[in-house]
Amino acid sequence: MTAALLSTQLLAGPAHADPPASGTGADGAWSVESVEGGYRVILRLDAPLPVRDAVPELAVNGTSLGPAEESPDGTTLTVTTTDPAAAAASSVDVAWNGEVPAQAAQRATPQLSPPQVTRKKPGHDLPVDPSARGRYTVVHDEYDLGDTAITLQGLGGRPAEIRAKVYLPKEARGERPLVVFLHGRHSACYNPVTRTTSNSTWPCPAEQQPIASYTGYDGPADVLASHGYAVVSVSANGVNAADNPFSEDRGALARGEVVMRHLDLLAAAERGHGDPAMVRLFKGRLDLDDIGLMGHSRGGEGVVKAALMNAGRPKPYGIKAVLPLAPTDFARATLPGVPMAVILPYCDGDVSNQQGQHFYDDSLYAVDDDPAFRSSLMMMGANHNFFNTEWTPGVATAPASDDWRAPDPVCGTGAPDRLSPAEQYAAGTAYIAGFFRLVQGDEEPLLSLFDGSGGTAASAGRTVVHAVAQAPARNRLDVAPFTSASVPFRVSGSATASVCASMLDRSPQSGLPACASRLTTSQAPSWTPATYAGNVTATPVLRFAWSDTTGQVRVPVPKRKPAGDDVLTFRAALDENATGADLAVSLVDDRGRSATVNVSDVSDALTPFPGTASPLPKTWLRTVRIPLSSLRGIDPRDVREIRLRGVSPAGGVYLSDLAFSDVEVGRSELDELPQVAIHGVTVPEGDGPGTATLRLTLSERTTEPVTVHIQSISSGTAPVVTTLAQQVVIPARSTSVTFTVPVTGNTTPAAAEQSYQVVASVPANAVIGSGFTRLVATDDDAL
Repeated sequence: MTAALLSTQLLAGPAHADPPASGTGADGAWSVESVEGGYRVILRLDAPLPVRDAVPELAVNGTSLGPAEESPDGTTLTVTTTDPAAAAASSVDVAWNGEVPAQAAQRATPQLSPPQVTRKKPGHDLPVDPSARGRYTVVHDEYDLGDTAITLQGLGGRPAEIRAKVYLPKEARGERPLVVFLHGRHSACYNPVTRTTSNSTWPCPAEQQPIASYTGYDGPADVLASHGYAVVSVSANGVNAADNPFSEDRGALARGEVVMRHLDLLAAAERGHGDPAMVRLFKGRLDLDDIGLMGHSRGGEGVVKAALMNAGRPKPYGIKAVLPLAPTDFARATLPGVPMAVILPYCDGDVSNQQGQHFYDDSLYAVDDDPAFRSSLMMMGANHNFFNTEWTPGVATAPASDDWRAPDPVCGTGAPDRLSPAEQYAAGTAYIAGFFRLVQGDEEPLLSLFDGSGGTAASAGRTVVHAVAQAPARNRLDVAPFTSASVPFRVSGSATASVCASMLDRSPQSGLPACASRLTTSQAPSWTPATYAGNVTATPVLRFAWSDTTGQVRVPVPKRKPAGDDVLTFRAALDENATGADLAVSLVDDRGRSATVNVSDVSDALTPFPGTASPLPKTWLRTVRIPLSSLRGIDPRDVREIRLRGVSPAGGVYLSDLAFSDVEVGRSELDELPQVAIHGVTVPEGDGPGTATLRLTLSERTTEPVTVHIQSISSGTAPVVTTLAQQVVIPARSTSVTFTVPVTGNTTPAAAEQSYQVVASVPANAVIGSGFTRLVATDDDAL
């Protein structure tokens, strides 16, 4: 999003008369022209963009203006902006995740130095290896209903294929738990002779073949099938070829539809109906009440959407587990009520801002009494692509590449911490297979891979994985989530502490200060602005800084007493202004006795992640775990206060999610939550300031108020709707509420209609059913 989008005053500015500018840059020929209300920036590329899961942006003079409109053939990018910097453009470049790649590489090159090598953390090997083969022989098969077997609402009725690779346990009898894999955005087609790829036409042109991205997950699929699971890895090339120009949400709805259409076909085949090949494979063999979903990249957002779509059905399937792998999260939908693990590769060169962290953060307190656990894992040394063999050069049939492209001492080719393709694939296999075996297979020893307690698997090799987790509500006592300024705590000594949210002053409507101003949007996964929710409040935390060791924060413990076998947990990271720090954590019981532990003795949360220049190093809150049973001299069942004190001479930290907990997997109840829908409207533009009234509805009444964050997005020339965010509350026992969006009318003739996106996201006590709509303003000035 542009800097101009942060200022509603600029968005209402007058027309500009500046002469157009133009030039030629590294990516192609560009031009800037004055339009009513701002500027149109156009970049005509020398070659089509590489097919990536991230959204392309345009940068003027090195600063990103935000997501660009991409032509269907991928050769032209356009942004309309009110940013006055566009009038003084001297360069226009393609940017990704807020960064111009060439500039990021230049910043990193002078700083190449021996990196801080991330050693494998001390931990404990699991008694069960998640990649170990089970007792069943695995049979591979496929089903294929053709390239145009279905049409998708999320692509405006365009066609897509029904095609999948199947992995079945040969000797297993009866209905088997089902796991569905969905790949992400990659080129749809390639020419096997010229070794060129394309992604603008589906079905593939005559001289080209579809790229079989869906066949790239044999490792985890074979492991799961050998343990008795039926695994189906589905193809989504039809979505990849059409999602950027033809979908409202970059393909999330379309990918969710693909998953649901496969589930419907599988359910029919299980009953003996439908395609004969599918009936042969699946009749009497699937348990549709025990389903897991894994989605890679845009497929990660797709399987979250599928889980939400399924929950809104009158008779939903039993989706028990969801794993987004290096996912996009363009609209910040929450996923409470279902066990979830998000995997973030530290060396992701595609979705380098690791926006999928929002799935974890936004779901933490989305509903009361959440019955499910969730986890987020940072996998060091891993890139975006190498979890899929068809996206890995040297292994893939079609052309493939390393998505981390810049020389770098941490993530570049040959860097000590960088995993080889085989090492990364093995680690991905361990954690993907391990998650579904844990949740669907009740293999409890695998929990310590995901709960932050330091479990390791031999099959993951030297891979370092940092895990954070939240226990089900019934297994935890939340002491201080630090989600709002109303959290009770006291600050004393030479210290300051306040709840902050978001970054770069993106969310002034929250009333909270920004958490970061020096970090780039690719360095702070919890605060990176989402494509369709750029100003929505992101991940409140406590920002605590001290100038000597008298500084401390004191937090009272709620009356409900923690159990003696609980663990005190919280997440922590160094403040953006700190180079090093350590904390002492003291627990005080009702008799005033205390026990103290230094964070550095139990966790590496305050050890900086490696890296020299954006998008590294990352600021990502890691787990601190203090078992109450390890404390001496206090009554762990009657803790009254927790004190956090700086033990380094000075320092600053981010803190969140202070709780006593005992992690277990829990269960799925996603379908019991009401679904939110946002409804569009058409209004006359008017001759001056006014408002448009839109409506939110719930699928059913709830005893709790529902909060929803709304983002309106300015676009086009002479925009009459500004980009801003607001929070809307649907009162308890209500099923609808209206809200208003400011409209800036004028007396200047313009296009007959201007259409603006309005997006609902990050709900509490409900989930998103239909989160995208349009506000249409009709021009009422005589031409």
